[in-house]
Amino acid sequence: MPFAANAADDEVALTESSDLLQFPFYIQEPFVGDLPEIKERKIVRALVTYGKSDFHLANGRPLGIQIELLNLYEKFLNKGIRRDVNKTKVKIVPVHFDQLIPALEAGRGDIVAAFLTATPERKKQLSFALGNADNISEVLVSHKDAPEVNSWQDLSGKKIYVMHGSSYAEHLEALNFTLKLRGVKPIKVIEADGNLLSEDVLEMVNAGVMRYTVIDDYKARLWEKVFKDIRIDNHLKTSQGQSLGWAVRNSNPKLQANLQEFVNTQVKQGSLLGNTLLNRYFDHTAWISRLANSEDRNRFNRYVPFFKKYANEYEFDYLAVVAQGYQESGLDNSKVSHRGARGIMQLLPSTAKEMGYNDLADPEQNIAAGIKYLAWLREHYINEDDIEESERMALIWAAYNAGPTKMNQMRRLAKEMNLDPNAWFGNVEIAAGRIIGKETVRYVSNVYKYYIAYTLALELENQREDE
Repeated sequence: MPFAANAADDEVALTESSDLLQFPFYIQEPFVGDLPEIKERKIVRALVTYGKSDFHLANGRPLGIQIELLNLYEKFLNKGIRRDVNKTKVKIVPVHFDQLIPALEAGRGDIVAAFLTATPERKKQLSFALGNADNISEVLVSHKDAPEVNSWQDLSGKKIYVMHGSSYAEHLEALNFTLKLRGVKPIKVIEADGNLLSEDVLEMVNAGVMRYTVIDDYKARLWEKVFKDIRIDNHLKTSQGQSLGWAVRNSNPKLQANLQEFVNTQVKQGSLLGNTLLNRYFDHTAWISRLANSEDRNRFNRYVPFFKKYANEYEFDYLAVVAQGYQESGLDNSKVSHRGARGIMQLLPSTAKEMGYNDLADPEQNIAAGIKYLAWLREHYINEDDIEESERMALIWAAYNAGPTKMNQMRRLAKEMNLDPNAWFGNVEIAAGRIIGKETVRYVSNVYKYYIAYTLALELENQREDE
């Protein structure tokens, strides 16, 4: 709902800042030195991805699997050093998953703090610290209602969605090569939107908008406890016996040796990949409801003409606004919040009146007012020419939820943190987590995934009609 209706409900971040989240000169200046030079600088930069498991913010503080490991590594690195001024500090540098390796090679970080699969191709580029996750297989995961798959040949010509830039895509392409040699039509490997992590893709499979994906078996087993509509096809593996770990540049052998010693002596295999981890870092509710739900579908069909009409008038993708309406109300125009926000777009009557609409009980006026307000936010607050359109939409959603004043604060803080104030994902959302908490970060994430889910669902439906 718009900011005026829920400002009091925002989770307020802690005022003190975390040392992990201070981003001065060392983000801007490339550096490729090994461990002795790192210790001289007293800074080691860890490249991380922003998501539910690896790194996120709660009450303004960094949490996640990689954050926990990095805190342990900082203690290991400074063992025996008493004076704080002499200690080497770990600093996190958030990037998209597909930028982890390029950012490392460009000298923007010293460690890739992610569970990367040590594929032969990656070993040519990187040196790994391995041992905390061995004998990993990449397995097929299907929606429970998808046709049973006995062999990879059964998926000939069908789509498998995987995380962008992942080893899953690399291994599926190798599998396709063998299928081609046998005269079999290859599998259609679709790398998902770059803002989605592997657990997001798995969530799409659970929702039924994607039928198949490939993911590490340990992740599949963890998420199986949360996502009840997936089927793990353990008999179909794109790779097996793999090791996962952190990575450094090949030119940093001393840092690699130090990390390997840390893994060997401080991190017990499996200790960070079990049920305790799931309980601490993973949400226990799926954000995407089954879009085949008859009532949801009826509402979608009923209100889509209004969404199309006004989204076209103000030059928005109508499905992006439908997704927001679904997040706000489940497309239920009878919904009224305890703050007085009403209808599909959860607008306060005062906001609707400023947009020129008085009857929020009328679904068309409700949708029209919400879309006009989105356009007003775009015109007055998210209007720079150099913002990519997908990021612009995410920033507009965030302003709708948190308010334009809070949005300005988030973008200013992002700039101070040497993050991109014109990009929401992995940038302004981190500043948002410090200023507001998880409310707006979760809101935008939900809407974005609904948007992709609607897009894929309609695409799937059109394909079925053409068959």
